Amino acid sequence: MVKITKNMAIGEILDKCPKAAELMFKIGLHCVGCPVAMQETLEQGAKAHGLTNKQIEDLLKKINKLK
Repeated sequence: MVKITKNMAIGEILDKCPKAAELMFKIGLHCVGCPVAMQETLEQGAKAHGLTNKQIEDLLKKINKLK
């Protein structure tokens, strides 16, 4: 399985791990239906929504455990 990173596009993450959408919603990332999600990285989207580096790292750990 490919490791999910903060530099991956949100759309790519959701393609590889659809269950990640639920985790993203819980922390305020409602990017699932957004057209920008196909190009924007997880880090870019998270920062745009005010998430800290720690919150991003915690999210990545949880997503990678889902796979």
